[in-house]
Amino acid sequence: MGEEKEVISHVITTPPFEVEVPKTLHQIGQDSWFQVGLVLTTTVNCAYALGYAGTIMVPLGWIGGVTGMVLSTIISLYASTLMAKIHQYGEKRHIRYRDLAGFMYGYRAYAIVWGLQYANLFLINIGFIILGGQALKAFYLLFREDHEMKLPYFIIIAGLACVFFAVSVPHLSALGVWMAVSTFLSIVYFSIAFALCLKDGINAPPRDYSIPGSSSSRTFTTIGAAASLVFVYNTGMIPEIQATVRAPVVDNMLKALYFQFTIGAVPVHAVTYMGYWAYGSKSSSYLLYNVSGPVWLRGLANIAAFFQSIITLHIFASPTYEYLDTKYRISGSVLAFRNLSFRTVVRGGYLAITIFLSALLPFLGDFMSFTGAISTIPLTFILPNHMYIVAMRKQISSLQKSWHWFNIVFFSCLAVAALVAAVRLIAMDSKTYHAFADL
Repeated sequence: MGEEKEVISHVITTPPFEVEVPKTLHQIGQDSWFQVGLVLTTTVNCAYALGYAGTIMVPLGWIGGVTGMVLSTIISLYASTLMAKIHQYGEKRHIRYRDLAGFMYGYRAYAIVWGLQYANLFLINIGFIILGGQALKAFYLLFREDHEMKLPYFIIIAGLACVFFAVSVPHLSALGVWMAVSTFLSIVYFSIAFALCLKDGINAPPRDYSIPGSSSSRTFTTIGAAASLVFVYNTGMIPEIQATVRAPVVDNMLKALYFQFTIGAVPVHAVTYMGYWAYGSKSSSYLLYNVSGPVWLRGLANIAAFFQSIITLHIFASPTYEYLDTKYRISGSVLAFRNLSFRTVVRGGYLAITIFLSALLPFLGDFMSFTGAISTIPLTFILPNHMYIVAMRKQISSLQKSWHWFNIVFFSCLAVAALVAAVRLIAMDSKTYHAFADL
């Protein structure tokens, strides 16, 4: 687990506010840029990517979808590098997003960012448990068609697997070899999905690529798809991930980001476009529902997606685990009885709430849009631009400041529009599907 760290608090003063920031008990500054790059790439090439053909390409079509995916890649890289460059603002290292916000703006911003980030990560974790349940259900239906096992049952199984993993892996840096496992699993399901989509596309009759829905409903689905585009590449936890990289922290984080947005971005683009090409407007929010081919091959892809979702959820849950471990002074041996029991009860309790809500409202596409609207857009586009203005106000020109203010206004408007669209979509699906629905 690395060198143990004593919990010491220091006070950040931004008149008239004072923000107490505890030092972490998790491992900091130990990982290579390549391992951090794999963590970032895992968040991009997670099994969520198997849904982008349905949740992004179907509402936007070829022109809008491809343009949106490319622009999302470029803009997300730009916003992420802004955050990476101000990681050591004020000649100190800010290992949490809320710490940086508190240092710049005071306690109110500290609390707001904390709330936004944890809401963001909680909703993302709900999505991963739903996704794990869908993968297990798809695997089950390959061998049995009796539908006795419903989606909520598979969501519970997926959630319990996440609890076991959360107890076993104490912190983000401890993932280590699991990053290699995650990369291998991603290659498995992406390769199988790509190959089967290619086969189906070659053998299928002409597809319908028209954007479904009435003109009014298309407006909302387009806005919702735009929010999903924001979600594709962004974690809302760049400072927490950057906290694990060794010095020089800015240069190494930039290397990790360039890796994520170049080599790491290829699979998600490839499988998204191939899936939409093969199935058109019938592309589902989980691409492996569409594909045909050998049962064993589809089963392997679904199992790979299931296990990869468990690993990725742990990444997005790590800021919550870090807060709890630090607050209750959980340090020392990973296998110590107190530490094991704490992780079992506390992390298990957190995930139990997540499992319940996942089974209650298993609308995966809706959660992507809603998460993007209320938290991902503010955390990954609005705040980074304003923070960069504050941090670099003496180094940047008036024209550069105007550019950042334009981004702030534009993405603020997009966030409001996306929130309205997401709430409408959830309301409509809530009428169509009952609680604990078997989707």
